[in-house]
Amino acid sequence: MKTVLLNIVAIYRRELLSYFTSPFAYTIAAVFWLISGFLFTATLDGVIANAAQYDQATASGINTAPVDIPYEFIRLLLGVIGSLSLFVLPMLSMGLYAEERKRGTLELLATSPLTNWSVAVGKLLGVMTFFFTMSLPLLLYEAIALANLNPPIQISVLLLGHAGLLLLAGAVLSLGMFMSSLTDSTIVAAILTFALVLALWVVDLIAQNFGGVVGSAIGHLSLLKHYTNLIQGIVDTSSLVVFASYILLGIFLTAQSIDTFRFQRS
Repeated sequence: MKTVLLNIVAIYRRELLSYFTSPFAYTIAAVFWLISGFLFTATLDGVIANAAQYDQATASGINTAPVDIPYEFIRLLLGVIGSLSLFVLPMLSMGLYAEERKRGTLELLATSPLTNWSVAVGKLLGVMTFFFTMSLPLLLYEAIALANLNPPIQISVLLLGHAGLLLLAGAVLSLGMFMSSLTDSTIVAAILTFALVLALWVVDLIAQNFGGVVGSAIGHLSLLKHYTNLIQGIVDTSSLVVFASYILLGIFLTAQSIDTFRFQRS
């Protein structure tokens, strides 16, 4: 067990270093920060405008339903950031194995004493850490914007929302890692990942056409549905199970893909 953990840590450090020394990874991060900053400003302005309209309506004696402004801000912001991540995450995962194939190092990796599971877990943890680092400025912006609230917002709501974003990233990156293991083209890997994730994002809409038990089962696969639960502050065990299942499925399929590659080379 200790050897497995040491192998995972070794792969994790190698993968993390590759991201922090990659100009392309920094380009993706810069674009993500730029767009997320714009979305943050636009969402904040929209929420402030809605709050002003609510105050005006209340002052005029119009009965309106109370609105939790900070809660709405977090929900709306993380909602659009989740949509943005659908475009960013496939670009982060596309090179996890495709680059190894292109450089000819996948055969060495596949025939090394390291287990395929250890390699897959180490790579996944590395890219998830890089994405978590990318999302830290966003968390800082939110903390600054919500710092002077009275009464203060529950920090658990904010942390749960970002935990949901990290789980979403883990699921997408794990599936993207599997797609990357199938090809030596990073572009093809990114396209396949985006197509798969988009299908899982909108599958709830497809499920509405079926109804009944079948529709409910299909809808349960929706990433959007379970991500929405978490950013709304709802701790739903089924949502946690679904995200964990996608992460484990991606790791399992990746390990099987590399086993097949090893068998073909033997």
